[in-house]
Amino acid sequence: MLSLILLLPVIVVLVLFGLSNRQEVQLHLWPFDLAWAVPLSTAMLVFAAVFFLFGALVAWAAGLRGRVRARRAERAAQVLEAELNEHRAAAARQVGPVPQPAGTSLARLQRPAA
Repeated sequence: MLSLILLLPVIVVLVLFGLSNRQEVQLHLWPFDLAWAVPLSTAMLVFAAVFFLFGALVAWAAGLRGRVRARRAERAAQVLEAELNEHRAAAARQVGPVPQPAGTSLARLQRPAA
């Protein structure tokens, strides 16, 4: 619901921008003899979308190293956890039953069979 509340004003501004700027503009690509006649709003929104995607790609690439390190740390933690479980199991087998302390005469209570 919060994302809809935040997205709605952005959509309204984009629609108003598109309706307000309907003049045709000529876009030329310098080394080539190409021209593109489009409404100003379309040109601006296309350029904004292209550079947004470029920024998203740069942010993704910047976080790649951290994601790789996190994946390695997760694998190392799993290996260490498995090793710890093996050591705990081996220690439990070596200890065996715990003897009663000397000098105590505690009787075990037995429940009658139901």
